[in-house]
Amino acid sequence: MKLTKITGILALFLLILGCEKEETFEQEPFVVAFLEQSVDYSSIPDTKNIELVFSEVPATDGSVTIEINASNAEYGVDFETLPEANNSQFELPFQAGEQQLSFVFKNLIYPFDRENKNIEFRISSIQYDGYTSIQGYSNCLISFDTSLGGILEPNTGGPNEQNAVFVDLSTATMTEVQRDTWDLSFYCGEENRVAINGTVYMAAGIIDETNLNAVNSQTVADYQQEVAIGTFDPANENFIDAPNGHINQTAIAEISENDEDNKVYLVNMGYEVGTNQPPVGSVEVIGDSRGWKKIRILKKPQGYLLQYADLDDTSFQEVEITKNPEYNFVHYSMVTHQEVSVEPKKDQWDIAFTVYTNINEGAGSYGFSDFVIHNLKAGVQAYALSGNGDLNYQNFQLANVDDSQFVNDQRVIGASWRDVLSGAMFDTMYYILKDLDGNYYKIKMLAFKKDSGERGYPKFEYRLLN
Repeated sequence: MKLTKITGILALFLLILGCEKEETFEQEPFVVAFLEQSVDYSSIPDTKNIELVFSEVPATDGSVTIEINASNAEYGVDFETLPEANNSQFELPFQAGEQQLSFVFKNLIYPFDRENKNIEFRISSIQYDGYTSIQGYSNCLISFDTSLGGILEPNTGGPNEQNAVFVDLSTATMTEVQRDTWDLSFYCGEENRVAINGTVYMAAGIIDETNLNAVNSQTVADYQQEVAIGTFDPANENFIDAPNGHINQTAIAEISENDEDNKVYLVNMGYEVGTNQPPVGSVEVIGDSRGWKKIRILKKPQGYLLQYADLDDTSFQEVEITKNPEYNFVHYSMVTHQEVSVEPKKDQWDIAFTVYTNINEGAGSYGFSDFVIHNLKAGVQAYALSGNGDLNYQNFQLANVDDSQFVNDQRVIGASWRDVLSGAMFDTMYYILKDLDGNYYKIKMLAFKKDSGERGYPKFEYRLLN
């Protein structure tokens, strides 16, 4: 995070860091805080810059003293810092006008000999123009334990939003994949279901035929006008996977043990990722059409048999897909003719930032940008809070969690946190999420644009409730 993002928006910064103005100050205090509240030890094979942020550009020189508290970890044996510590502390000087502050953490034990090491860095004092108050994220924990939270900025790719980004809150890790690199997702659970790639606006319509070679561009010419999203016809909801994330409501019917029940599908492949630069404040998420395919899917003992071809082909490709129980889906590309790595293992992600096919009430299926889903299929749960009254994001504690409020819909976060027409954030909205390990987090979306107004730059804060 650069200081230019913080200067001039002190009120937002203080909200993010949980700081409140104290009556003893005649003006807002100068705040120094860690950018990340916790870091996964195993994610640092060598060194990592531990960053601190200012609430404003410093007007005079100063310094911050950092204290080290280590458990089962020895300085000089397991880890080091730059600058070097003396008596478990070190000083970080800064100059007037400086725009960043950081120190280096060096991991000396990769690969690791044990997983119970914890190193806590704590801001013990601030020397700056008479200010001594310590507020906000004054601690940063490096450990193998569950992440305490922090501020993350998923790389969706700017106004083309070319990446879907999967986030694991407990380890503060993010996995990004370009949205048009896969087409079909073969479910690895008990049901025999196949999903389509809604991030590129794919659609699929059933044909009363079991012979792929009997289907061509002439036989489906009229049908092609229907099998699409954004047609403002509510009937087009039949051609997409249920946006709520329920696996038993895919556009493609459950794959039957009886081959004769498995029909051919006309597949609108949607659009390539856009490449044009749109006006500031807009997005350009779609590019050229990806064309059409005809497919048929059969049941196999360990998974599925996919048959597919272009519309006027008189022969077809055939590939067997084996279920992998560690994942929600095995993903496949009919363009590159291979399996594709997309989602992390099903127990290693909680939420995803993506372009999405949703329902526009009264107008059928429609494309949404700046969208967030949670990992409902694996069992992650979430609910939303408006933040009105005393129970706002800052005040919400573990004791306030109400398990009866969890919603059986992966769109709980969805688009409810921003208004793209006005460009406004709904500042009082926040969300409670329960991950697969039983950890509860509160999540608050902070931005979907740069300060310059450019779309496709989300940012959010989350904190472990304990």
